[in-house]
Amino acid sequence: MSWNPALEPGCPDAVGVDAIETLIVPRARDLGGFEVRRALPSPKRQMVGPFVFFDQAGPAEFITGKGVDVRPHPHIGLATVTYLYRGEFQHRDSVGSNQTILPGAVNWMVAGRGVTHSERTSEATRLAPHSLYGIQTWVALPEDKEETAPSFEHHGKDTLPVIESEGVRLRLILGRAYGERAPASVFTDMFYADVVLEAGARLPLPSDHEDRGLYILEGSVSIAGQVFESGQMMVFRPGDAISVAAGPQGARLMALGGATLNGPRYVWWNFVSSSHDKIEAAKEEWRRGAWGHGQFDLPADDRAEFIPLPG
Repeated sequence: MSWNPALEPGCPDAVGVDAIETLIVPRARDLGGFEVRRALPSPKRQMVGPFVFFDQAGPAEFITGKGVDVRPHPHIGLATVTYLYRGEFQHRDSVGSNQTILPGAVNWMVAGRGVTHSERTSEATRLAPHSLYGIQTWVALPEDKEETAPSFEHHGKDTLPVIESEGVRLRLILGRAYGERAPASVFTDMFYADVVLEAGARLPLPSDHEDRGLYILEGSVSIAGQVFESGQMMVFRPGDAISVAAGPQGARLMALGGATLNGPRYVWWNFVSSSHDKIEAAKEEWRRGAWGHGQFDLPADDRAEFIPLPG
């Protein structure tokens, strides 16, 4: 099957490298046991479509007894997206969810007016050496949905649409692309996909989304003869017909984008909002710690500790 009727297999790029509007090289941070590379927000670009945060976690290896412990912490004004390639997390939140996520599945948590959650390596996984490798993203909510009630959805690997054609395997995580639609309940037009390319295979990006970006996890891709390596994010000029070709070792990518929001967002710690006042109010609510009697509560089965407000 053809990905896009306007692009014949093996056709040359119709544009030059100037179609890349922004090239981002993420900064790395050591979180104690594993490394995180943050592509968004960056000094060059705050968002790609509604995606306002993009972290690559790992790959990392843990010895027996060790793991990840992201203690309960708050969010407002966004939805979190967790997607793993290796390992697992146990997600708990103040909505009442307690869900283990495995590779190829998606956790979609809408913070709305306020939610608290934790992500930890399960006790069962800590009984043996294990690995972790995945992507954590945040999607900024449209202004009229920032006060929506918090919610959580888990969609297993087998429920996500998969497209295979001519050396390309694509799993659609969120939104719509290539005639398919993912099951998560999103608020704006977007796409987010896990893409594996065999050596030399070509991927045309969706032509019907305003913002489009690619993050290279493994291997390399070429655009108009220029090679881009793993650990880079490219954001493309709207309206151009874009096709990328995998290098000799193939490539694994995250493709993302969608409609832009009505303006930039304030981002402070784990809070995202169109309003600075809402962020200040959330800071005070978390500092107050009136769990269950204000904007925030703690997960019912993970209340012994939490991450304090920075500074």
